[in-house]
Amino acid sequence: MPDNAKPVTRSVRVNDIALTYYEWRAAPGNQEPPLLIAHATGFHGRCYSAIAERFPDRRVIALDLRGHGRSEGGPVSHWQTFVDDVTAFLDQLRIRRAVGVGHSMGAHVLLQAAADRTEAFSRLVLFDPVILPMEYYSQGSAGMMGDAPHPAIRRKRDFASPEAMMERFRTREPYSLFAPRVFEDYCRHGLIERTGGDFVLACTPEMEASVYGSSRSNAGIFDAARAVEIMVTVVRAKQTGLADFKGSPTWPGLAGTIPNGTDLYRPDMTHFHPFEDPEDAATIIAEAENA
Repeated sequence: MPDNAKPVTRSVRVNDIALTYYEWRAAPGNQEPPLLIAHATGFHGRCYSAIAERFPDRRVIALDLRGHGRSEGGPVSHWQTFVDDVTAFLDQLRIRRAVGVGHSMGAHVLLQAAADRTEAFSRLVLFDPVILPMEYYSQGSAGMMGDAPHPAIRRKRDFASPEAMMERFRTREPYSLFAPRVFEDYCRHGLIERTGGDFVLACTPEMEASVYGSSRSNAGIFDAARAVEIMVTVVRAKQTGLADFKGSPTWPGLAGTIPNGTDLYRPDMTHFHPFEDPEDAATIIAEAENA
């Protein structure tokens, strides 16, 4: 297996936490800008290994956002916290003109980061960003569940092994929709082994619930969308209403607010498109770059 086929795990200190990332090194002589991947709520960077490996000669960086995967950090009250971590990361690694690939909350974060760091990205590919109509962010609005904690806070957090986690979730949605490789990566890299030999979710239920609960926090996202001048592809899944977590939460008019935005509607996919069909997601990324 080539040296660049498996990622190297690294971490940097940003905003008083250790932020972990996974880096697939570029083949010698490859000068293409790196791909930078930001994940969905409750997941982690290694869920996108099947996508990263479809760019075997390319430098690819997949982040574990705050409180997810192997990164430090506890519950948040504002999504700008994630943005500030990402922009600090970009500054530390001196990343310029990367191709940003975001999914769900990670796509929201990258769009805001691209507005805050105008030289960091050359293009964005956003899979179903959690950016709803403007009225959703009206001043004083609470999170998706009002003042009640999000149901994610009741998630099972303890598992005897990654295999036990796989057995529990294999037939449950949305996990049953995932490509087998993605599902295994989610379970194996989404747990942290404790001293006694059992495992705990890397993204705690409290962390996940806080992200959903602060989903209305970034009211400035539309100002960011209007300020981003690079090419942005917004990939939207089928729309079935907010009550269906598999449906797209993305406002259909989002791409139209971005100066160089393109809307790609994929009603054949759910909100978990990159996990359902990583090969198709990789093709979209490659085609967006060549457009």
